[in-house]
Amino acid sequence: MLLEYAKSFEGKKVGFIGLGVSNTPILRLLLQAGALCSVRDMKDISREEAFAPLAAEGVEFICGESYLENIDEDVLFLSPAVRQDLPGLLKAKERGTVLTNEMEEFFRLCPCPVIGVTGSDGKTTTTTLIAKLLEAEGKTVHLGGNIGRNLLCELDAMEKDHFAVVELSSFQLMKMTRSPRIAVVTNLSPNHLNWHIDMEEYVTAKENIFLFQKETDTLILNADDGYAKRCASKAKGSLRFTSGKEKGDVWFDQTGIYRGDTLVVKDEEIRLVGVHNRYNYAQAICATEGLVSDETIRKVAREFGGVEHRCEFVREKDGVKYYNSSIDSSPTRTAACVNSFKVPLVVICGGYDKNIPLEPLGELFPGKVKHAILCGATSEKIEKVLTDAGYTAFTRVEKFEDAVKLASQKAVPGDCVVLSPAAASFDMFKNFAVRGETFKKLVREL
Repeated sequence: MLLEYAKSFEGKKVGFIGLGVSNTPILRLLLQAGALCSVRDMKDISREEAFAPLAAEGVEFICGESYLENIDEDVLFLSPAVRQDLPGLLKAKERGTVLTNEMEEFFRLCPCPVIGVTGSDGKTTTTTLIAKLLEAEGKTVHLGGNIGRNLLCELDAMEKDHFAVVELSSFQLMKMTRSPRIAVVTNLSPNHLNWHIDMEEYVTAKENIFLFQKETDTLILNADDGYAKRCASKAKGSLRFTSGKEKGDVWFDQTGIYRGDTLVVKDEEIRLVGVHNRYNYAQAICATEGLVSDETIRKVAREFGGVEHRCEFVREKDGVKYYNSSIDSSPTRTAACVNSFKVPLVVICGGYDKNIPLEPLGELFPGKVKHAILCGATSEKIEKVLTDAGYTAFTRVEKFEDAVKLASQKAVPGDCVVLSPAAASFDMFKNFAVRGETFKKLVREL
């Protein structure tokens, strides 16, 4: 299938707006099939050593502020973070250039059922849980999307009885005109408002995960989330709800997680901590109903220790436990993380400014956080929020290394130190994973 797909581009001009996890494998695939490939990027990446082999193979690099001018390609593959309504792209579309992306092409060609997950919080853990449950049941699963793997280039490994489980960001969904067979919306709260025009556009982008579904498809919503619940009126197929506050299709309380009136897994059997992870499990159980046995669910619950960079235990030193939750790029994620602990916390917070409201931290930290160490571009904003809330147990530092060192000094035996930034990483790091790895390295060196 993949060779046939690639050959359909032979002799055509194919452009890639930005190179990265999504576009690089596709470029190499189409280049080998005889496509005339170009890369357009605002940054001058043509001089970077990593891209020299592509230039040697005939790939044209169009870089700088005029990178979207004089577009004459037949097809353009857009990276997830590239808006499709940029003036240069709109003009190209009017001239007949086809705008597409990895996920759109994958959904069009995928031979097996697709389960898609989106939301502001919990989507990576929920996506991973769905994949773990299916795998533990003996099914072949292809995991990717926003998690990082390019699934389009893995089409030849997929068969009709396999499952594709994909995490989808608002950046990806905004450009989508296809939806998965089973769609999960974990929750919706302000996020990425430095990229989206406003909250309404952000929510509208997320809704694409189900707006193109068929009547035979399924939408799973968090009944406890106002934004997610309002999506119900737009559902195209069957609708199922999860909840931690009332009985639903799959719901939970302090006893465990239920399907209707049936207890599926006891709370003490679930290795992951925190109420937010009960929501993640409820949604994963709902998404795999009829595909996974309750025995398998209990087995995974006992064994699965979580996804890297999400309340990830790093080490214990001098009676203090250190946790890496670098994925926490919004106040709601930080709230979920902080509320998972029942001991005094020293929290490292701050990072790249996504223009989302930080006021919730002023309500969260008093009574929950023993001391906050603020670092990064949003540190001044967070300081004001905390001060206005009457919370003064914080210190601002300039360097990330100093934040980790100070956290170790503020903590005493029995405390936990947690990296939970409530902000993105791009002010200091390439991405949240690099930030998390740096934190773990610094903690191990203490």
